[in-house]
Amino acid sequence: MVTISPFKALRPAAELAKQVASRPYDVLNSKEAKTEAEGNNVSFLHITKSEIDLPESMDIHAQQVYDKAKENLDAFISRKILFRESKPCYYIYELTMKGKSQTGLVCGSSVDDYENGLIKKHEFTRPEKEQDRINHIKTTGAQTGNVFLAYRTVAEIDAVINTWKEKSPVYNFTAEDQIQHTIWIVNDDQTIEKISTLFKEKVPCTYIADGHHRAASAAKVRASLGTRAPEGAGIFLTTLFPADQLYIMDYNRVVTDLNGLSVEAFLSAVKDHFTVEEAGKAFSPAQLHEMGMYLKKQWYRLTAKENTYSNDPIGILDISILQNNLLDPVLNIKDQRTDKRIDFIGGIRGLGELEKRVNSGEMAVAFSLHPVTIQQLFDIADSGNVMPPKSTWFEPKLRDGLLTHLIADAETE
Repeated sequence: MVTISPFKALRPAAELAKQVASRPYDVLNSKEAKTEAEGNNVSFLHITKSEIDLPESMDIHAQQVYDKAKENLDAFISRKILFRESKPCYYIYELTMKGKSQTGLVCGSSVDDYENGLIKKHEFTRPEKEQDRINHIKTTGAQTGNVFLAYRTVAEIDAVINTWKEKSPVYNFTAEDQIQHTIWIVNDDQTIEKISTLFKEKVPCTYIADGHHRAASAAKVRASLGTRAPEGAGIFLTTLFPADQLYIMDYNRVVTDLNGLSVEAFLSAVKDHFTVEEAGKAFSPAQLHEMGMYLKKQWYRLTAKENTYSNDPIGILDISILQNNLLDPVLNIKDQRTDKRIDFIGGIRGLGELEKRVNSGEMAVAFSLHPVTIQQLFDIADSGNVMPPKSTWFEPKLRDGLLTHLIADAETE
């Protein structure tokens, strides 16, 4: 059974919450972050994407970037933009998008549980992204990015959370993308104990839905500190959502080149494993085993031919079908985690983003995919298998900056 902990969040004053809250660091590039934070000197992007306050020529993984993040975090605290909770609490975080709400519990999840397999993974991580978060945590002393965990729904936990939501929230605002963010503080000792006990008794494991790199980095930070690791490094910042409230979107691909093939030769190779039909508009797959392809300003519908995939939990995934029948044999992309020729675009950006990347000449071809289901995610994680990277995109996203975990108390830093 899993162990969760309340924690003393570093959080903004209520009147500044909307200004401080920022989109997650990993959904924005540096240019987008700089534009988004322009004119807002309390945006949390100054901490999570601190390169926006440095010369554009600066390597975003240079130590100066992490030092700037620490400087900005300290300044936010000294200016009382952020303050530390006086006691360990749980926090309830509700997200509402297009009239649909989902509610999670913000807590510290155990690094021991992660290392012992009680927090289950479904993706490998990319080493350079892990190292970026390791450097950020070690330099700032803060876990600024939330790991999105799922668990099989437990009615008793729902009841406790729903009862607490009858109280007044500490934050309640609608961001510029029209997503509403509402947070309650659970500061009653009896309720805290009840929640902790329910998870220990009723939840055998949790599943990483989004945030594999953040989870892995937190564990590696604790390991690297060894005996010097403060107690707070034994947990990492998570929000736990019951499975019946989650919505998975598509996670699409773009590739820089056609591996030396002409357009004609490439299309011919694709037809070896897929039925290929021209589509009159941007194609979003409506069912499993079909996908869209955008090439030379033309959309195509690809349908996997019979006997080109297996029915095991991994082989049946559309991204596996794409990898095994096209990305690997035709485009020579062996490992999506490490190959620099492929990039990933979350479904929230729409198919127009795929067209934009290809039309600009930056990419040669794009693929739109059917989303996996939460049950497929659970089945794969339970089986000990790993999905191809970037197989799931969860929306809406938690905002950075509203609740941050400092791995050491001020007096022990």
